Amino acid sequence: MIKVLFVGDVCSSAGVRTFKKVVGDLRSENKNYDFIVVNGENAAGGLGITYPLLKELCEAGADMVTLGNHTWSRKEILNFIEDEKCIIRPANYPENTPGRGSAVIEKGGKTLGVINVLGLVYMDPNNCPFEACDRELIEIKKRTKAVLVDIHAEATSEKCALAWYLDGRVSAVVGTHTHVQTADERILERGTGFLSDAGMTGPYEGVIGMDREAVLKKFTTHIPERFESARGSTQFCGVGLEIDETTGKCTDIQRIKIVGINFGK
Repeated sequence: MIKVLFVGDVCSSAGVRTFKKVVGDLRSENKNYDFIVVNGENAAGGLGITYPLLKELCEAGADMVTLGNHTWSRKEILNFIEDEKCIIRPANYPENTPGRGSAVIEKGGKTLGVINVLGLVYMDPNNCPFEACDRELIEIKKRTKAVLVDIHAEATSEKCALAWYLDGRVSAVVGTHTHVQTADERILERGTGFLSDAGMTGPYEGVIGMDREAVLKKFTTHIPERFESARGSTQFCGVGLEIDETTGKCTDIQRIKIVGINFGK
C-alpha cells in the first residue's frame, strides 16, 4: 500500500510555515506518508515560486511540487526549473516550454508518478489537458502503476470530466486553483480517487489568502488594488490517499482540513 499526502495550493510564506508545522506534527505523531506532493504555485506572496521557497518546501518533506497558471510569475524560475527534479509545471504548455510536465518519484522501494495539467475553461489558452495526460502516461506507466494527477483549473466540470476520462488509468485526480476545498471526494467506478479541489494552505482570515480589506476595496470601488497576503491564523488543506501499488487503484481518499493555526507574534 502507498500512502500519499497531497497538499492544496500553498499560499505565501504563511502557507509555507503552515505546511512545515503540520507535516512536522504528523511526523511527531508517527502519521507518516510514503510521498508528499504539494501545489506550490502561490508560495511566493501568492504569485509563483522562488528557489529558496522550493528548497524550504522540499526540506520540510515535499517530494514533488506542482505548479499552475502562476508558473512564470517569478521569472527567476527559469534559472532552476530545468535542473531541479522536485518540481514540475503543467504538461499542456507548448512543447518547447522549459521544465517537465510529469515525473516519477522513487523512495523507500516505492514509486509514484505525478502529472500536472492546466484547465482551459475560464483560463488562459493552452494545449489540451486530456491529450497531455494521454501522452505523459505512456512513459509513466512503464515505471509505475500509481499515478496522481493535479489539474489546476477553474471549472469543477472540467476537473470532473478529466477524472472520468482517466478513471482506471490513474490512481487519483485532484483539483487545485480555487483555494476552496470541496466536499465531493469519491472513488470512481474503475478505481480512481477524485476531489474537485484540495483547497488552500495559507492565510485563513482573508479572501482566498489575500488581505480582505484590499479585496473589499476593489470589489466596492472597482479601483485596482495591490493584493498582499492576509495576516492572522492559517489553515492547512489537502487530501490523504491510499493506493494499491500492485493495481494502481485508490482504496481510500480522505479530505484533510485544519483551521485556526496560530504562530504567535
